[in-house]
Amino acid sequence: MTSTKTLRICDQGHRYYKSSDCPVCPTCEQKRKPTSGFLAGLSAPARRALEHAGITTLLELANYREKEILQLHGIGPSSLPKLRAALAEAGLSFKL
Repeated sequence: MTSTKTLRICDQGHRYYKSSDCPVCPTCEQKRKPTSGFLAGLSAPARRALEHAGITTLLELANYREKEILQLHGIGPSSLPKLRAALAEAGLSFKL
């Protein structure tokens, strides 16, 4: 079965095609991507998941258990090593 891509136009006027129900404009998402900090090293879905949960700093991230972070939609097991490393570099860790 072939997925059908539909033309979409975001609020900013960017035109893009998507085959999923995801409403995220790739152009706007690229412009929003941080250039530094721990969020910059994550995939867009993982970054959005943390931002949606109100987690934008390592201190905020350190208040959560790994299991809680994995339950966020958009966070997968491949994100955890990056998050652990960022926390360790700041002298922090996930809550036990």
